[in-house]
Amino acid sequence: MRSLRRGAIALQPAAAIALVYLASRAVTTAFLLGAAALSGPESRFGADASLGTLTMGWDAQWYWLIAFSGYPTELPLDAAGDVAQNAWAFMPVYPVITGVVGWVVGGFPVAAPLVSAAAGYLACLVLFALLRRRIGRAAAMWAVVFFSFAGPMAALFQLGYAESLFQLWLLLALLAVERRRWWWLYLWIPLMAFTRPGVLAFALMLAVYGIWRWTRRAHDDLPPREIGHIVAGGLLAAGCGLVWPVITGVVTGEPDAYLQTELAWRRSWIGDHGGFVPFDGTVQAAVLWSRIWGVPAWVCLVGLATIVAVAALLLIADRRVRRLGVPIRLWAGAYLLYLLAVFFPQSSTFRLLVPLSPLWGAVALPRARWWRIGVLLIGTAAQWWWIYTMYALGSTFAQIP
Repeated sequence: MRSLRRGAIALQPAAAIALVYLASRAVTTAFLLGAAALSGPESRFGADASLGTLTMGWDAQWYWLIAFSGYPTELPLDAAGDVAQNAWAFMPVYPVITGVVGWVVGGFPVAAPLVSAAAGYLACLVLFALLRRRIGRAAAMWAVVFFSFAGPMAALFQLGYAESLFQLWLLLALLAVERRRWWWLYLWIPLMAFTRPGVLAFALMLAVYGIWRWTRRAHDDLPPREIGHIVAGGLLAAGCGLVWPVITGVVTGEPDAYLQTELAWRRSWIGDHGGFVPFDGTVQAAVLWSRIWGVPAWVCLVGLATIVAVAALLLIADRRVRRLGVPIRLWAGAYLLYLLAVFFPQSSTFRLLVPLSPLWGAVALPRARWWRIGVLLIGTAAQWWWIYTMYALGSTFAQIP
């Protein structure tokens, strides 16, 4: 009897999270149906849009193409002779898994939202486990609520995108670091690396984490075995992050195939920009948006610098963020630095910030009911705004998820 009771207690968080997650998916489904009904002839999806066409829109088409026909052996070129947008920009784990599931359930368009939704639920379970010891059960559950409901990008949990699967591997890797279960990293890091770009930020996080542990070794024992795992994990993450460009180059016969493929998306915004220089994309984007918004370039640059400074201050000094633990804080800092170095900020910025989701724990910490309900309502409204803008409208360069 006692074992049954212990089992029931252990299942309670999973059951509660399941109810929260199902409710959040129902809300997102209603939003997508509303966006389909509001989609007009100027939208990318047309006046006859449906839930299925929205679910498989934008980048989902690339994953579907990979599952169906793989990657090209020759890089496509645009009219100017530059490398055009192509499938090599997208990693293989999500389309492979979804393609296999599609054989069972009736095709990739059916499997894609199922895989995303299942990965999203599992990610909620891991997020709860990651935060519970740090901020308590109630706050961790609220973080799950915010994660699944509140925020523009909650819709990704049922779209044909790889974000929810990447989020699952990331949270599992952070949990392994938090609990010092180092062997698990050798599984989660490769899965993360071949699901979405971003594993190089995890390599940086492990490097700084190792330095931090070394400085505290007098108070927190750091045996050689752990040093070996931290170093090996960091090297594995760095190696996995660099091997995809090598694979792309070998298959296509073009050493810089992956880099040119990624830059093809940037060229669609600013034309020929002279190649990749770390952090240059962020500056170029600030100048571009200053012209679009009709403000001096220095205003956007100062605004960007202010955002970076405030984010750094919060990660270092804010007491709510500090309660989340060092691995989460280091990951957030490393990932933001990674984005600044390689990303060209545009309409996909919200989506690229999803890997910062463990920070929902800091948002969930204030115990005032009005605060939590307010965050939930504002975040849910933001989700509708994102779905409406990117899917019901979806007609300009700035309306690309």
